[in-house]
Amino acid sequence: MREEKFRAFLEVGVSLSAERNYNRLLERILLCVMELSNCDAGTLYLLEGGALHFKIMRNNTMHTYSGGDGSDCGLPPVALNRESVCALSLIDDKTLRIADVWHCEEYDLTGPMRYDAITGYHTQSMIVVPMRNREGGKVGVLQLINAMDDEGRVCPFEDEVVLAVESVASQAAITVQNVRYLAQIKELFHSFVRAMSSAVDERTPYNGSHTRHMALYGGRFLDFLNKRAEAEGRGVPFDPAHKEEVLMSIWLHDLGKLVTPLEVMNKMARLLPEQRTAFLHRMEIVRLRGEIDLLSGRITKEERAALIRDTEEAEKLVEAVNGAGFVTDERLAGLVRLRERTYTEADGGSRPWLSDEEYAMLCIRKGTLSEEERSVMEEHVSVTDKLLSQIQFSEDLCHVREWAASHHELLNGSGYPKHLQGDEIPPEVRIITILDIFDALTADDRPYKPGIPVERALSILQIMAEKEGKLDPALTALFTESRCWEALEEARI
Repeated sequence: MREEKFRAFLEVGVSLSAERNYNRLLERILLCVMELSNCDAGTLYLLEGGALHFKIMRNNTMHTYSGGDGSDCGLPPVALNRESVCALSLIDDKTLRIADVWHCEEYDLTGPMRYDAITGYHTQSMIVVPMRNREGGKVGVLQLINAMDDEGRVCPFEDEVVLAVESVASQAAITVQNVRYLAQIKELFHSFVRAMSSAVDERTPYNGSHTRHMALYGGRFLDFLNKRAEAEGRGVPFDPAHKEEVLMSIWLHDLGKLVTPLEVMNKMARLLPEQRTAFLHRMEIVRLRGEIDLLSGRITKEERAALIRDTEEAEKLVEAVNGAGFVTDERLAGLVRLRERTYTEADGGSRPWLSDEEYAMLCIRKGTLSEEERSVMEEHVSVTDKLLSQIQFSEDLCHVREWAASHHELLNGSGYPKHLQGDEIPPEVRIITILDIFDALTADDRPYKPGIPVERALSILQIMAEKEGKLDPALTALFTESRCWEALEEARI
C-alpha cells in the first residue's frame, strides 16, 4: 500500500470517532472508503427491520450525492435474501469482489445492470463488504463501484485495498453500533423524563398539560431566536445540544410537585371543602336556634326573619369570596362584620358565625392559598433541586438541575427559593420563567382561576418586565413577537 493510502487508512479511525452527527458519520464512512480505494461510486446500506436500506449514495461521474443530510435516498429497501449481491454479502459474511459486472456469472447482478440501463452509467468493477459489530451482529453493507487507476481508468479493486476496506468496514460497524447504543440510551433517558413529567400531571386534573405546553412552544421560541440570530448575521444561540438542555429543564422543572400535598395543589377555593361544609352547617344551626327562640318567646317574628335574612346574606358573602380571584375592600369589610356576629349554642356557650381559621382563609386577597400553604407550594422547587441532585447528568445536560430549579427566580430578587437577581439568573432560566408565567396565565385548567386571553397575558408579562423589573424586557418582547404559543392551537386542530 502506498504511503498516502496507508496514512489515509490510519486517519480513518480518528475521523470516524470525531464525528457526532449520525448522518454525517455515515457519509464520512463512505467517503473514507471511497478515497481509500480510489473508486468512482459507492453506497452504504444499513440493516433495519429485516431489510437493507439505502443511507448514503455517491456517484462522482453522475454527480449523485444523497443521504448525507439525513434525507431519504428515494430507493426501496433491499430484501435480505440471496437475490442481490449486497444482501448475499451480509448473509454469508463475505466480501464479494467482482472484476467485471457485465461478464460475471457467479452472482446475480441484474440490479447494477438495470441501474446502468436507466442512467447510462457503466458499472464495471465492484466490491461488496459486510459490516458486522464486535458481537458478530449484522449492521450493514458497503458497496464500492469502479476502482480507478492512476490514469483514471476503471480497474479491478486491488487485494490490499480490499483488506483495507474490510478493516474500515469493521471499524465503521462498531462506530455505528456505538452511536446507535448512545441514541438508545439517550432516548431511554428522555422517555423516563417524559414519564416522570406525566406522573406529575397525572396527580391532579388541574395543571395537567402545563409542562407539555411549555415544551411545545418553548421549542418554537428557541427556534425563533435562532432564526432571528441568523437573519442578523450572528451565530445561533441554541445549537441542538443547547436547545435539548433547555427543553430537558422545562420537562423537569415541576418534578418536585410529585411530593406536594394534593390538598394544596388542587385547592380550588379559599376554604377547604370541609371548612365550607362546617360554615354552612353552622348557618343552619343559627336558623334553627332562631326558630327555637321564636317558639320560646325570646325573639319576635320580625327578629327571626331578620336572622334568616342575615344568615342567607352571610352565605352569599362567603360563597362569593370563597371563589373570587381577588377580594375587594368592600367584601373584606363584610367579613369583618360577619366575624363579629355570634350565636348561643344549646349549652349556653357563645359561638362566632365565622371561625378565626375561616376568616383568615377568606381574607386571602389573591388566589386560594394561605401563606403557609403557599410556602408548601413553593417548596416544590427545592424538592426539584433535591431530586435532580441525585441524577448524574451528562456534560451536555450539566445545567438542567440549576435551570429547572430556578424557574421561579425573578430579576428584581423577589422570586424564590434563592432570591437571585440580575445577572445571577442565566438567559435560559429567564426564558423558562416567561414560558411558565405565560402558560399559568392562559391555562384554562387551573383550580383557582379561569384562563385569561393571550393578549391580556402578554400585557401582564410586559408590565412585569418593564415596570416591575421581574422579567427580562428584551426576551419578553421577543417572546411576544414569536407567537410561539400558536403551535398549541395548531396541535389542537
